[in-house]
Amino acid sequence: MELKNLKPAEGSTKNRKRVARGQGSGRGGTSTRGHKGAKSRSGYKSKRGFEGGQMPLQMRLPKRGFNSPNRVEYVALNLKKLQEISEKYGLTEINPTVLYDAGIIKKNDRVKVLGNGSVTASLTITAHAASASAKEAIEQAGGTVTIA
Repeated sequence: MELKNLKPAEGSTKNRKRVARGQGSGRGGTSTRGHKGAKSRSGYKSKRGFEGGQMPLQMRLPKRGFNSPNRVEYVALNLKKLQEISEKYGLTEINPTVLYDAGIIKKNDRVKVLGNGSVTASLTITAHAASASAKEAIEQAGGTVTIA
């Protein structure tokens, strides 16, 4: 066997459909586009989701839920995470500016302290919100929580 003798298996390849090559090709005239209508004409482009005038699927399905325009989104920081931050950066005072500089939050993020984990260091924390359990745990460790 040599490279010049190689060929595909019998029936595995087909000739491509050559449309618009005259009447003798068997695909002349309308060139497999059928008669009349938008799809038969040059420049035809269907809109995404268009179903020929039938009500499109995304309009037929029910819409669910509600998004409140007044929702306030917080970045949650657990006590465990605060302990890690204070140890890693050697901090006793943690506030949004310090967290932003450390790359933990984005510029306009609001911070909420949550009570998962424990704090051993005496920390002074300034946040936008704090849970009751987090506040209690921080104060037991000798720290303070300020809501800004």
